[in-house]
Amino acid sequence: MTQGATAGRGDVIVLVGTRKGAFILSSSQGRKDWSLSGPHCTGGDVFHMAYDPRNGSTYVAVNDPVWGPEIRVTRDLGVTWAERGQSPKFADNGNMTMNKLWHVEPGRAEEPGVMYAGVDPASLFKSEDDGGTWREVEGLTSHPSRDSWQPGLGGLCLHSMVLHPTNLETMWVGISAVGVFRTDDGGKSWQPLNKGVRADFLPDPLPELGQCTHKLLSPSSQPDTLYQQNHCGVYRSDNGGQSWEDITDGLPSRFGFVLGLHSQDPDTLYVMPEDNVQGTDVGGGYRIVSEAKMRVYRSRNRGNDWEPLTKGLPQENAYMHSMREGMTTDSLDPCGIYVGTTTGQIFHSHDDGDSWELIFDHLPPINSVDCAIVV
Repeated sequence: MTQGATAGRGDVIVLVGTRKGAFILSSSQGRKDWSLSGPHCTGGDVFHMAYDPRNGSTYVAVNDPVWGPEIRVTRDLGVTWAERGQSPKFADNGNMTMNKLWHVEPGRAEEPGVMYAGVDPASLFKSEDDGGTWREVEGLTSHPSRDSWQPGLGGLCLHSMVLHPTNLETMWVGISAVGVFRTDDGGKSWQPLNKGVRADFLPDPLPELGQCTHKLLSPSSQPDTLYQQNHCGVYRSDNGGQSWEDITDGLPSRFGFVLGLHSQDPDTLYVMPEDNVQGTDVGGGYRIVSEAKMRVYRSRNRGNDWEPLTKGLPQENAYMHSMREGMTTDSLDPCGIYVGTTTGQIFHSHDDGDSWELIFDHLPPINSVDCAIVV
């Protein structure tokens, strides 16, 4: 297995974070033959990886048993790695300790050098020098509702970020198990936006906050449209999160983690429903694809109707599970969809989801997949 990726300009890369390091898949835009490099950051629990098209760097959110949470950077797809620099951390005079790094997100093209990182306990960090130094976005940390925030099974984690494509002051974040927040002033203040989203595990099933968002995304061509896969359903907002419509009807389960958006058609989205059977004998949740059938569901009309996509996916004895970062889509036409599982498989469709193939097996348990075109 090679250490550095063999990808060249214009190639497709899939960045795979696992419990035992990072891997990089690469292919031409035909997406027929794939190469695998790695493991990188060996021994670390990699929660997320992101490629920055502004400078060709790859950022890796590593939770290392020795070094702790840190962001590693490679400028050449894993051939070499930058020396360990400063990673996000709370102020020494504070009362919070960094538990995990969950997500790293490059800023917009109009803000070179800007990077964001989401962490546990749920907080947001920002860098303005390509990850060299980081500062805490204190407006979220000091939100008046902070004392009421409760963790989900995976912790109190900020795992989703949606950057408004044109308004540099606006962004949304998703937090488990708190909900969706929005800022319109660059992070100075934040508004919880969870109207219409269920929290069936609470006495009040429709609270202002306390919902468990699993993944939050928005099509860049429609910035006021948001989609989320929640612990308690799939939802769409058409007004920037001010209210949400339940679009779960037609799916075999309200529960699931992954979410993907078609790169050309903003009305098409993908989810993978899972069963979540509570019980102390299974550690608080028996989570597998619904009915042990691996089915990715596609909607071509914004969640009004759903169709199961099964060609090439296992339809019996599929005791599989995907984490919240376990699905991604590429920017090509037709759109490619990628799903990674905690049993080490990566499934891929290069035809909008109509058919699927297993492109890698026997990897460590997969935490995340992300996709990019090499610049």
